[in-house]
Amino acid sequence: MHRLFVAIRPPAPVRSLLLALMTGVNGARWQDDDQLHLTLRFIGEVDRHRANDIADALSTIRFAPFDIALSGVGSFDRKGVVDTLWAGVQPRDPLAALHRKIDRACVSVGLEPEGRAYLPHVTVARFGRSGAMVDGFLAVHAGLSSPPFPVEGFSLFESRIGHEGARYEAVADYAGLGGGGAATPT
Repeated sequence: MHRLFVAIRPPAPVRSLLLALMTGVNGARWQDDDQLHLTLRFIGEVDRHRANDIADALSTIRFAPFDIALSGVGSFDRKGVVDTLWAGVQPRDPLAALHRKIDRACVSVGLEPEGRAYLPHVTVARFGRSGAMVDGFLAVHAGLSSPPFPVEGFSLFESRIGHEGARYEAVADYAGLGGGGAATPT
């Protein structure tokens, strides 16, 4: 089985900016450089045949390149307990449009449509069941911003869970207008 998701990898200077703010929250499991990404569509576990179908469907997606930038920070919670810290991204509209195209491609090969509202973000930390006090972090980094960076493509990633947490490997890369997939899942 392959655990897959579709995402954009921010460029190195943007990842460095994110890594520099990862401090000051007790109990945080900070993401490392290899884990920093902006998810466009979580797919989950699929067999090899479905993974290949997904890779092929994604190669049909076309979009005009656009620029985005980091913008602010936030948190997600489950039942009132903070479980994730994230950096926001603006503008959201072109990312939401790309998300919808990717979701339609996934549905075309038999996956269920995405059920959650799409909020583009880059996860910077996760927490255990006890959560964390994040108000200080959110206040200090509320004005987070980065120079704009181009989105000219996206990748299909495989997530492998090990003793040291999740590791992500790009298994196919896709360009916007005029490009297609470079690889298929193994």
